[in-house]
Formats: sequence, C-alpha cells, structure tokens
Amino acid sequence: MSPNKLVSWNVNGLRAVLKKGFEDFLSQCDAEVVCLQETKISDELTPGFQFAGYPHTYWNCAEKKGYSGTAILSKIKPISVRHGIGLPQHDREGRVITAEFADYFLVTVYTPNAQNHDENKRPRRLDYRTGEWDVDFLHYVCELEKRKPVIFCGDLNVAHREIDLANPKSNRKNAGFTDEEREGFDNILAAGFIDSFRHLHPDETDAYSWWSYRAAARKRNIGWRIDYFCVSKILSSRIKQTKIHSEILGSDHCPIRLTLSP
Repeated sequence: MSPNKLVSWNVNGLRAVLKKGFEDFLSQCDAEVVCLQETKISDELTPGFQFAGYPHTYWNCAEKKGYSGTAILSKIKPISVRHGIGLPQHDREGRVITAEFADYFLVTVYTPNAQNHDENKRPRRLDYRTGEWDVDFLHYVCELEKRKPVIFCGDLNVAHREIDLANPKSNRKNAGFTDEEREGFDNILAAGFIDSFRHLHPDETDAYSWWSYRAAARKRNIGWRIDYFCVSKILSSRIKQTKIHSEILGSDHCPIRLTLSP
C-alpha cells in the first residue's frame, strides 16, 4: 500500500512549531505521510516525540546540535527506510530520509542553503551546494528511479523561475536565485522529474512557501516558492492536486501538499 495524501513542511525547529499549533495541524491535515525539514533536534531527543495517528516515525538528525534535520511521519509502514544518500560528506547534516512504499520511493530533503555573501560578494556555500550537493543528490534519486518511481519533497532552497519569487530582479545574485542554483533545478527537470505544482498551475503568480521574518514580508506576501514535490514523469497522470497552505502559520515556511489519484 502506498500513501496518496502527502504533506511537506520546513518547520524551522520542531520544538518551536509544537508551541504554535503543529499537532492541531497534523490532526486536521488529512495526510497519510508528513515529511519535515529543519527539525533542529538531536538523536537523543527523538524518543520524546510521539504524534497521534502517525505510528511510524523516522528521524535523521545532524551531528551538530540544533541544526538541520529531517523526519517522516507516516500512517502507513514503509517497506524500507534509508537515512542519507550514502556519502559521508553530505550525510552529517541529516538532510535526507527515503521511505520505500509499494508504488514509489518517497524522499524528504532539506537542501543546503548557499548562505550569505562572502568577501567576494558570492554566496559562501554556493560551490558546495551546486558543484557537489546538487549533483550527488540528483544522481541518488536517479539511481532510485531505476528501481521504481520517485517522489522527493522538501525545502530545495531555490526559486526556479522569476514567477517563483516576488522580487526577482533585486535577488538576481542572492542565495536561492543564482544562475547556478536555478541551473541545478533545470537539471532536475531535464532528468525527467516534474515540478508538481507548476504541472497543475503553470502560470499562477504570488504562490510562495517561504517569507522572510523581516519587513512584514509574509503579511505583504513578499515571498519565495522554494518548497517542492518533484515527481517521476511516470507518475504525472496521478497528480490530482497540489496546494500551498500559506494560511498555516508557525514557521517561516508553510506546508505544501500533493494528492495522487489511486
């Protein structure tokens, strides 16, 4: 059995979002699987988190305390679960979990942020992000796809097109909208994966999943769409609904949803 109702959310700290209605959201969202990013908890803390209705919970925590981290909460027990992508240079930050279901692999991913500019006016971690991570992660999901279709979701830390952020011109060389990062997303599409939201809403504007905490950006909807469900092309006919839950608060990101037809 494979889940058809999926939600992904960068919670920007699980303990923080628990104080802001996270469990109410879980009880109301009608998702069979919820994928989380940026949980910011360490391994020894995970036994303390139990969520009603989601008996199968999997964690991948960063070695650095209070940093990064991913989780999968599922009503359906996966066939198998894998942590990381099998490369030590990437796997110390807890950024990937893969759950295998009957019809597909589901991957939750928290892509590294290219970070602020260095003394050369270039995002500090851009070379690692685009030259190493993007290449190796795409290779990983393409290898999975040789076995069965893949859905990967999460905070990919890139707005792909100008339509995907409120102020493209002023962010032209900033982390999340550099040519290199956008090319990395081009490569995802070229490999045959589909941006499920744009598949159903090719021209929708003002659809964002992240807002800065500064300058009342969320209230003014000055945001970026950097959270995605990317789907193997063979599953494209099953994409029934995609939704950005901008009304759900608690993090600087909002949850996103993918519904598949059976």
